[in-house]
Amino acid sequence: MNIPNTNDSSTKAPALKVFLNTGTLRDLPKGSALFDKTLSKRYETIHQAGFHGLQDGHIDSARDAGLELTGSCRINHPLEVLPLIEQHQSKGFLASTLHVGWGIESDAEIDALLSAIISVSTKLNYPLFVETHRATITQDNWRTVQAVLRFPETRFNGDFSHWYTGHEMVYGDWQTKIQFMQPVLERVRFIHGRIATPGSIQAPLTANSNAKYIVHFREIWRRCFEGFLKSAKKGDFIIFAPELLPPVIHYAQTFQNNSGEATELSDRWQDALLLKQIAEEEFENARMNTSVGYKLTPTSTPTDRT
Repeated sequence: MNIPNTNDSSTKAPALKVFLNTGTLRDLPKGSALFDKTLSKRYETIHQAGFHGLQDGHIDSARDAGLELTGSCRINHPLEVLPLIEQHQSKGFLASTLHVGWGIESDAEIDALLSAIISVSTKLNYPLFVETHRATITQDNWRTVQAVLRFPETRFNGDFSHWYTGHEMVYGDWQTKIQFMQPVLERVRFIHGRIATPGSIQAPLTANSNAKYIVHFREIWRRCFEGFLKSAKKGDFIIFAPELLPPVIHYAQTFQNNSGEATELSDRWQDALLLKQIAEEEFENARMNTSVGYKLTPTSTPTDRT
């Protein structure tokens, strides 16, 4: 069985829900509109801006603000999957995204991890999405595609800033590379919204919708949405969660202001609102592009896992 989609038990058409990864709120600079707000006021503002939920937020405050919740965690060993996910499920999370391994695992170790994730996810009927991320088993797009060939049931949280910068995807033929990634893209059911440049993992955003790297991410996300829509059922939804992280962990870029202080190049909250807008536009584009009767890209016959 495939890892389940997030589903609200309704008869509604498959939909997009925009969440906010709360890492976006970490160390916001003084100039940000959310800087001097209490946690509850921040959450109220997020809800009023049209976000459906949070990832890794304060549970009680989020629910008081009318926000749903998802989780995230790291899995290094197959035996870690069940207890961690039982904990997340007990908190009422809708789904969890996973950093899996450290990127130095053998294929056999990767297979054991994916097998455990798929087994727990289907057993508990709880969506588990393997994140495309540096320093994990998915840091390499080649090995990730090969893993899909062996485990087509896998579903992903797509954070493609890591591949866009790490693989310098603009160096060479873009369409060849994006088509190679297609088996992964169409299995994405959760997206960490971040736009990178070929040289920086997190670009400060502007309204310049024609910037080449923004156009590239629009295409990546549209392909993800199309893959979801072409196989989704009533009540299913895909989550897009802007995750814009602070300078202290070397994501947001800074410059030195006139007072000699390190200042972020953009307001991460405002950038998150722009990412939300882009995702909503590309979801509608994907809806228009999607035809009935589509099946996922064929893969090789799964290997014997006994």
